[in-house]
Amino acid sequence: MPFGIYIHIPYCMSKCRYCDFHSQGASRTVPDEYVQAVLRQIAAFSPARPDTLYFGGGTPSLLSPQQLCQLIDAVDPLSDAEITLEANPETVDLAKLQGFRAAGANRLSVGIQTASEQSLRRLGRVHTVQQSRQVLQFAHQAGFSNISGDIMLALGGYTTQEFDQTLQLMKEGGVSHISSYLLKIEPNTPFFSNPPTDLPDEDAAAEFYLYSVEQLEQAGYKQYEISNFSLPQKESRHNLLYWNCDDYLGIGPAAHSCMNGIRYAFGRDTSAFIEGSSDWEQTGVCSAEDFVMLQLRLNSGLRFSQLEQRFGASLTKKMPFLRQCQQHGLAVLSDDGVALTPQGMLIQNTILCELLD
Repeated sequence: MPFGIYIHIPYCMSKCRYCDFHSQGASRTVPDEYVQAVLRQIAAFSPARPDTLYFGGGTPSLLSPQQLCQLIDAVDPLSDAEITLEANPETVDLAKLQGFRAAGANRLSVGIQTASEQSLRRLGRVHTVQQSRQVLQFAHQAGFSNISGDIMLALGGYTTQEFDQTLQLMKEGGVSHISSYLLKIEPNTPFFSNPPTDLPDEDAAAEFYLYSVEQLEQAGYKQYEISNFSLPQKESRHNLLYWNCDDYLGIGPAAHSCMNGIRYAFGRDTSAFIEGSSDWEQTGVCSAEDFVMLQLRLNSGLRFSQLEQRFGASLTKKMPFLRQCQQHGLAVLSDDGVALTPQGMLIQNTILCELLD
């Protein structure tokens, strides 16, 4: 059974206005004491060698190559492991990316978001469009052949032209995987207290999403999850662990884990994590409802036999509803499963409310 490790790096040069992830701004490096705290957790847990290792944040590219090497060596991933490092364009140059590649990272996830300078400023991003182009060039020169890029949809004053320009930047930059998702205004963020003006309404945002699915498909990026698209064989192996309810260990403040069907999480306190006064706390179990919800995020969909085998659960009573979904173009039914169409994914929560009632 596949196993992955997620390491959270809660430091950023500045906090984006939409971000509700646990991180602190005004950072240009990752303190060594934080790295040592992560190393202590790795040593204490003594996990199995993982198939995937993911450094998320925050801004993991604020790590030095030496710090990254320490962490990868301590985890000791399998020889063919996928090792992903999230990076923001303003934090890296060619030499640093070469150092990350030499340390063992073999997949880069770049927070590009948009090819509009105005939108970048409104989001609170501190990089430029030229830096996005440059980092993709540097990444290839450093030896990265597996590169993911983020596109944020439905920003203030958004147009299909802005999406087209962003997709073109990524295609020209040799990106092999794209996460394309709608802007979501989260509580406890600057955008929540002071929302951006001229945001698209719900119908317009849905149209931008469907447009992005179509354009990405035409560009060769096959959708495999609600917000994720890739060239052949370039899907995120680590994120598939989440959606398939496989085992993963999360290390760092606010990091989540699922081990043997039990869910755990660290508290959102970086100082407590560094001091060693916080630990994993059980938060629940991986239930049949979780499995249905996560599997229906995937284009491959939910297999009824797998739901029965893993959880002893059935959707037999919901078949009339699922047939209605298929009639309305929201789902595709087979003898042993159901998958949502892009139109169905847009209203996934509504469909889940009925399925899980």
